[in-house]
Amino acid sequence: MESNASCPADAAPLAKRQFRVLVGVTGSVAALKLPLLVSRLLDIPGLEVAVVTTERAKHFYSPQDIPVTLYSDADEWEMWKGRSDPVLHIDLRRWADLMLVAPLDANTLGKVASGICDNLLTCVIRAWDCRKPLLFCPAMNTAMWEHPVTAQQVGLLKAFGYVEIPCVVKKLVCGDEGLGAMAEVGTIVDKVKEVLFCRGSSQQS
Repeated sequence: MESNASCPADAAPLAKRQFRVLVGVTGSVAALKLPLLVSRLLDIPGLEVAVVTTERAKHFYSPQDIPVTLYSDADEWEMWKGRSDPVLHIDLRRWADLMLVAPLDANTLGKVASGICDNLLTCVIRAWDCRKPLLFCPAMNTAMWEHPVTAQQVGLLKAFGYVEIPCVVKKLVCGDEGLGAMAEVGTIVDKVKEVLFCRGSSQQS
């Protein structure tokens, strides 16, 4: 469901509304799993989901298969015409209670680690409130994963307070077999549930 460039509603107290998850999807072949991931997240009671996509990620899924609002770079610029107009990446940052980047490809990993924000997704991440959870799921070819810079970049994201959902060993689409495949959708959803449970417990205490 593509965006009509409308702004997310202002945040309300969590006790009075659903928990909001913003899914970021980047240009890894693992983006093929986006429809399944969104569907599984929507199975969690009380969860509201929206998606921010990079342009390259669009190659791997059909927007018609995504049953939630889907934002892309064009929406940022279509919404902003003048000084008083909303800024989408800031509105999305305010709207979401949790951000999940799945998959996080090597290119976007490098951008986030370096503070580069040249599209809607990386702008949301750069503006992210680090008091809120951000989960990321690396996904790339084994040779890229094993490059020394990858460990450095993942370490930087974890130092920011972001939570890694580690990649797994698998036969990749290119035919190689090794570490670098995105974690299974079930694993990702279980981690989101774990974070929700911890936040719910902390709010009650």
